[in-house]
Amino acid sequence: MSTVEQNQAVTRLPALREQTTHPVRRKKQPRGNQFVGLIVPAAGLVLWEALARAGVLPPNTLPAPTVVGQTILDLGLSGDLWRHTAITLWRIITGFLLGAAVGTLLGGLTGYVAPARRLLDPLLQSLRNIPSMAWVPLFLLWLGIDESSKIGLISLGAFFPVYLNLSSGMSQVDPKLLEVGKIYRLSGLQMIRRVILPAVLPEYIVGLRSGLGLAWMFVVAAEMMGASRGLGFLMIDGQMTGRASVILASVILFAILGKISDFLLEMAGRRLLSYKTR
Repeated sequence: MSTVEQNQAVTRLPALREQTTHPVRRKKQPRGNQFVGLIVPAAGLVLWEALARAGVLPPNTLPAPTVVGQTILDLGLSGDLWRHTAITLWRIITGFLLGAAVGTLLGGLTGYVAPARRLLDPLLQSLRNIPSMAWVPLFLLWLGIDESSKIGLISLGAFFPVYLNLSSGMSQVDPKLLEVGKIYRLSGLQMIRRVILPAVLPEYIVGLRSGLGLAWMFVVAAEMMGASRGLGFLMIDGQMTGRASVILASVILFAILGKISDFLLEMAGRRLLSYKTR
């Protein structure tokens, strides 16, 4: 590359970086719009309650929302709710952190090092398509029936979205940015920190959120593996004893806790991406 071309490339660096990390300003929603999403669930609950009270819905298989709410209240007063919720949260946090860490390591490796991608990516992509329940017998055989098999299964669910988003994001970074980084003679670590990470951070955060969502799905399968505590166990216990209100209470608690954890991760992601709006 000639000196003139190098000067032109150096001049383009701020523009290229601005192109990649240009602030996409979020339109401020009108006041009240954030509650629009509650309209359909609230209407569904009202209709559900009305049909249950009218006797249209069988109480032994689909009890009214007020009955499910009373079940959650009773579980909370007895202490069972906090005991089962605490162990489920511990499994989710541990499994998610483990899966996200391995996904980040392998995703970064295959995204940045082309030979590693050619060597590892086909195998990992094929493993990604195996259904979660197919892993259960193997994890029981390999890791036993204790916590390690449950954590392993949850971390497997969190691993693939993190790996896939990070690997594909890093492999698709604008070549012009990499070229200019080389002109600046950035080292490998400087290239990752100053060029690649800012470019792939949005995709990485999406991968983390998807991984967390799958971790919540896998925890149900994990807590079917001989667990004696946890919301998944509570759900199976409700099924075995014919208590539909306990099953629905567990499902609702899974939904609430999953939404809260996703909200917290989304807020952390927005904070990390706040440089785009400055």
